[in-house]
Parts: sequence; C-alpha cells; structure tokens
Amino acid sequence: MLDDFFTRALVAGIGIALMAGPLGCLIVWRRMAYFGDTMAHSALLGVALAFLLEIDLTLGVFAVAALVAIVLVLLQRRDALSTDSLLGILSHSTLALGLVAIAFMTWVRVDLMGLLFGDILAVSKADLVLVYAGGAAVLAVIAWLWRPLLAATVSPELAEAEGLRPERSRIAFMLLMAAVVAIAMKIVGVLLITALLIVPAATARRFAATPEIMAVLASAIGGASVVAGLLGSFRFDTPSGPSIVVAALAIFLIALVPRPGRAAAR
Repeated sequence: MLDDFFTRALVAGIGIALMAGPLGCLIVWRRMAYFGDTMAHSALLGVALAFLLEIDLTLGVFAVAALVAIVLVLLQRRDALSTDSLLGILSHSTLALGLVAIAFMTWVRVDLMGLLFGDILAVSKADLVLVYAGGAAVLAVIAWLWRPLLAATVSPELAEAEGLRPERSRIAFMLLMAAVVAIAMKIVGVLLITALLIVPAATARRFAATPEIMAVLASAIGGASVVAGLLGSFRFDTPSGPSIVVAALAIFLIALVPRPGRAAAR
C-alpha cells in the first residue's frame, strides 16, 4: 500500500499533467517555449509580492505572471526589440527581482529550493482541490476558445479575416499560462513547470494525426511521466520533481526511435 502523501503526490501530478497537456501543445505549435520560461521565472517575483502584501501565494504568482504577459504584449506593439530579446529581458529580470526582493525580506523564511524545484510529496488536500478546480477551469476555457486559439496559431491573418480576433485569443492564452504556472509552482517548482508543459507535448507531436489527439496524448504522456517519475523517485531516493522531468525525457527519447513500419514506408 502506498502512503497517503505519495498517493496525494500522484493525484496532484496527474492533475497538473492533464491541464498542462493542451496548453503545452499550443506552446509547441506557436514556438513559444521561451515564453513558458518567462512565465515560470516571473513566479518567483509573485512569491515575493505575496509575502510582502500578505496575500495568497497562488494569487500573487498569477498577478505577476499576468502582468508580465500584458507588458510583453504592449512592448511587442512598439517593435523596439525582437520577441526573443524581450522574453530574455523579462525572464531573467523577474527572476532576479524575485530573488533580491526575497533576500530583503529578512523576516520571512523562504525555502528557495522548494520554490525552484517544488515539493510534490508535501501536497495537501487543499492543494488537490486547487489543482483540480483550477485545472477544470483552465481546461474549460481552453475547450471554449479552442477554435480561435488554433486558428490564431495556424494563421493570425486568416483568423482575423474570419473574425476570430487573434489578439484577444493571444491574451487569453497568456493568461491561461499564468494560471497554470500559479497552480503548479508550489508542486513542481519554478524551474520544472516549462519542462512539464513542453516535453510531453513534443513527444505527442510524433504520434498525433490531429491537434485534438495531440492534446489528449500530451496529457496522457504527462500523466505517465508523473507516475514513472514518482515511482523512480521512491525506488532510487531521488528528488521527485526532477525525476518526473527525467521520466518525461526518457519517454521523449524512446519516441525518437524510428518505428519499423515507418522506416519501411520511407
């Protein structure tokens, strides 16, 4: 029998994988992996804000991540710098500001390793409620906006011509990213969120025939990575969060192996 804390960790990890899968697909399709890093790094500044204002940690992280997304949109309209340069500035600046702000708050004891790499084994029942309630809301919004999100990914100009408002879809996508980062940060950590978003989606891309199938596969692969990573962590006494990412990487590498049928067809 598994201990209660281990069971909660499995349930929480699978919940995060379910909501990360479709969003990760959109990140891969839009080639915005660096944006995912920026959102994750800004979480540390959100933690500092939450401690300073004495508000809920998840709310503080979401507020800062959403603000960073809005700032990015405004700066992109000015065409002063390329998007990757802006993302680099925002990513490292928010991470550094968060670390400096936390260092100044000497009255607060912060587990930086826990923030950076998460502590999935310390998941509480309240965390499970947050993961599944927040995840259900994120998935509901993605399902509602799936067509405009997909159209804006394929061709913003065509989406605009069809009246789907790609700019609004883009802002919604960024806010969804902020929500996922805020929900997942405490569990998988700032530095591992992006990997859990991107690696399963990249793996699913090799097997999916349609965008919808890819989204479902990404969630399934993410869930399998959580189970394999946690079991491996339990067996070999390794850090849980990084073990999940290593499991996702292993599945990705296995997926790269050419299949005999496909090789013959070529």
